[in-house]
Amino acid sequence: MTTPSSSGDEENLTAPAPGVPQGAPGSATGGALGGPGARKAGTATTTGTGTARIPAQQAAGGGTLTSPNVGASAAVGGTAVLTAPAAPIGLGTSPVRADALAKAMGTFPYAADLWAEGLLWGAVARAPYAHARIVSVDIGPALAIPGVHVVVTAADLRPGPSGLPDGAPSGPIVQDRPVFAADYVRHHGEPVAAVAADHPDTARLAAAAVLVTYEPLEPLTDPEQAFTAPPIHPDGNLFRHQPVRFGDPEVVGAVVVEGLYQVGRQDPAPIGAEAGLAVPRPDGGVELHVASTDPHGDRDRAAMCLGLEPDRVRLVVSGVPGATGDREDMGFQVALGLLAIRTGHPVKMALTREESFLTHAHRHPALLRYRHHADAEGRLLKVEAQLLLDGGAYAEVSSEALAAAAAMAAGPYVVPHVFVDAWAVRTNNPPAGRMRGEGSLQTCFAYESQLDKLASALDLDPLEIRRRNAMSTGDLLPTGQAVTCPAPVRELLDALAAEPLPALPVDQPDDEWLLPGGPHGAGDPSAVRRGIGYAVGMVHMLGAEGADEVSTASVRISGAQASVMCTAVDTGTGFSTLARQIVQDVLGISEVYIAPVDTDQPPAGPSARGRQTWVSGGAVERAALMVRHQLLQPLAAQFGMSPELLTISDGKITSYDGVLGMPVLQALEGKDLWATAQCRPHPTEPLDPETGQGDAFVGLAFCAMRAVVDVDVELGTVRVVELTVAQDVGRALNPEQIEARIEAGATQGLGLALMEELVSEGGRIANPSFTRYRLPTSLDAPVIRVAALLEERDVVAPFGAKAVGAAPAAVAPAAVAAAVRAATGRPVTRLPIPPEDIVG
Repeated sequence: MTTPSSSGDEENLTAPAPGVPQGAPGSATGGALGGPGARKAGTATTTGTGTARIPAQQAAGGGTLTSPNVGASAAVGGTAVLTAPAAPIGLGTSPVRADALAKAMGTFPYAADLWAEGLLWGAVARAPYAHARIVSVDIGPALAIPGVHVVVTAADLRPGPSGLPDGAPSGPIVQDRPVFAADYVRHHGEPVAAVAADHPDTARLAAAAVLVTYEPLEPLTDPEQAFTAPPIHPDGNLFRHQPVRFGDPEVVGAVVVEGLYQVGRQDPAPIGAEAGLAVPRPDGGVELHVASTDPHGDRDRAAMCLGLEPDRVRLVVSGVPGATGDREDMGFQVALGLLAIRTGHPVKMALTREESFLTHAHRHPALLRYRHHADAEGRLLKVEAQLLLDGGAYAEVSSEALAAAAAMAAGPYVVPHVFVDAWAVRTNNPPAGRMRGEGSLQTCFAYESQLDKLASALDLDPLEIRRRNAMSTGDLLPTGQAVTCPAPVRELLDALAAEPLPALPVDQPDDEWLLPGGPHGAGDPSAVRRGIGYAVGMVHMLGAEGADEVSTASVRISGAQASVMCTAVDTGTGFSTLARQIVQDVLGISEVYIAPVDTDQPPAGPSARGRQTWVSGGAVERAALMVRHQLLQPLAAQFGMSPELLTISDGKITSYDGVLGMPVLQALEGKDLWATAQCRPHPTEPLDPETGQGDAFVGLAFCAMRAVVDVDVELGTVRVVELTVAQDVGRALNPEQIEARIEAGATQGLGLALMEELVSEGGRIANPSFTRYRLPTSLDAPVIRVAALLEERDVVAPFGAKAVGAAPAAVAPAAVAAAVRAATGRPVTRLPIPPEDIVG
């Protein structure tokens, strides 16, 4: 069999193979990255694209500009395939990612590449209705097809509390989403049955042959009707109501502006659709090879749905083909495991793109009503808001998204009086879940639009009104929580203001002007208007409201190589590269191997909200420091000094007085050192259900952005010319990787601003394909300039670093909308911005 056995023996594995970097089965890591140590503190460093990395104490200028030499060697299958001059190692440098070459060459193995002896293929029968009662399910016609081995339904899962099939509901917070619909279908594409056959086409044919008799019901698709409509689930239509009460409700400002804003349903659109392989175990359990972003959470939920003890389900993380949110629902993983258990064969399932759209969670659509009060000088006095999030058919993480939306409703501004009512409701629309900046993105669009309205009413510059109200460290959130982390909002705005604007076409007569409609668009240049817009926003990092954010990591040194074992899934964020850099920085060795991820290791939690840099990076650092102490203590004792008087730098151990100077590799000869450590940030607490007060968040990250757009006011088309970003990063651990994350987040936000919307018509997804769901292409992606990476270290965070991917995604839609508003003079209250809002 060509897949790992439950005993951990991986001799016969075809893909993934041993010697894999975390999250990248089949290719080897541990390429030599030798060279001098990290950048000295107190400098601003260019990253090769004009970015200024600004230490907080030098935000106004000064410092030394250097350009790092980036190079690496990597190995695949033990054979060197890429060599370059030795480059700096450790934190603050930008080494080549361990998986970069394999991904660039198309040899990086994903779940869809897995294979095993005796493999069967799985497929899922899905409901064609958004809301219906299941009258009967007849699997006979499917079983009659030659090559079909088994058909499973809700009746094959563990029974519910009543002893009857209930579909084995589960969920990350509320257990309300069944693996298979048992009595009612609550969203279009909900799984009803699954089949296993000896060929993928046979499996799909059999899935289509499952005869389900439905009684169609009127779908609830308008979230505003959820409050008065009959319940569509035994738990009701309301997921959560979260008020925020802060200050005096009677305060009235000299200037008052109101607005109603709408955010559409964005899909995470991962480049790789869901796929996986399940292998039955001799003990009646199952081994799941899937692209999970939360292996232990998924393992536990799968075991519960299958009626097994958690130790009888092993989850092995395959290569993750993109994940900017939740990747897979339990219906996929549990169906896969159930088919393998029932047939006694390995079962592989690879979803079509249409199925992928129907399966995974999307961004919460939102309706946001705001009223802002300000004095005559433009200082905010009060913010009133009503926020409505459409959570779709099942709870998923709607409660978390709502908490973020309610707490961040006033934005990164000092507002003495804030009154918010926020609701997340159940509908028959597709389920919503985690995506970059969930909750924060929706409110950022609304409150930044309101700031532009106030600036217009007061005849103030958009940047100036934001400066006058900017939050700083020590200020209070509307939840009463003090902002203890760095909050350099003014500095970010100043960095944008200092950046020159892109040239106008009239200033570049020899250059071809790319019109909003494309290089051969039908637009008339005389109808094109340029607009400039600003936005600033914030996101919270890690989990919130009492979530136990803990991670465990082990570091071992044997000979000249260090190994890291941590189940933090690298979803494309580059965590495996960061873990390597941490060990290199602490221990001074270049060869670092990152072990593959599976649930036989201690948990690290979900890869979301930038938590892995903090908790898993912190755990890796602590384990590496413990190994460092084991290495240095005997040497210190030999020379009669404390281990704290020895340093490791440039691959050498040096004493404070210069008496000792020894290469690290020499000190390691004959030694086998290892340590395991945990990292757990300070505790948080739930928001009060009546007042919304409470210290709910571990930390905050801030981003400011300027968008420059060209708008054809006759056709309603928009071209984003440039996005300029200034971001609060705490500490730039890997500058090039940070820039890549910022560019990715900004482009995703641009997509929501102008084109990305999963359309639901009567609860049915109308555009479940990449031909109809529009994504930004290379022609749509603008120049993205990172004006500044502001480095003011968060003293409670490991390394002082902050998450970087979510903040630009949350801010970009607001910045683009502001620029379109400036170009057209029209309100722009919907995302994505429809052409009729520009023209009509």
